[in-house]
Amino acid sequence: TAWNLGAGPERFRGRTDLPLDATGEAQAERVGRRLASVEIAAIYASPLQRARQTVAPLAERLGLPVQTHEGLFDINYGLWQGLTHAEAATAYPELHRLWRTRPDRVRFPGGESLADVRDRLRALLGQLAEVHPGQTVVLVGHQIVNKVLVCALLDLELDQIGRIGQDPAALNVFEQQPDRWDLTSLNDCCHLVGVRRAATADHQGS
Repeated sequence: TAWNLGAGPERFRGRTDLPLDATGEAQAERVGRRLASVEIAAIYASPLQRARQTVAPLAERLGLPVQTHEGLFDINYGLWQGLTHAEAATAYPELHRLWRTRPDRVRFPGGESLADVRDRLRALLGQLAEVHPGQTVVLVGHQIVNKVLVCALLDLELDQIGRIGQDPAALNVFEQQPDRWDLTSLNDCCHLVGVRRAATADHQGS
């Protein structure tokens, strides 16, 4: 989007309903081509248009509807939403430093914490396990949401999200086992050659 790094000063996007820019649209087409041959039972996306637009080409190729789920909503940054990192650091210096060092301890003023995001993602996973046993499902979220989801599936503490790379339009693949989730692919960007946009400069993302 226009608020991503490389398209201008990166801002805390959160619940701001931004459309994809030309780069994002090109990436979405690549995602559609990459996954077109996979047997997919259902597609779920965040209600925000940038997530729905990202998966629209795939949904069209497969003839599947894009089902929206609030569990995949981007994190609610509250009063930080729309701010650049520099603006957040000026207005909330201590909290911004904590976000960069111990994001798991941060609750955004008027917004969510990472634990809140994890709770709603776990609820979503429970629902999907009942509705789609043994099936392949596509989930389309947002950078922070995806990082939290990786932590939740691998039983990692939330202070580890800064160690997880998540580029725009990258793919993560998990396989469910009887007692755990196995990660088979993380931040796969092979389909984005020539249209890849760098991830956030801040290791926690926005």
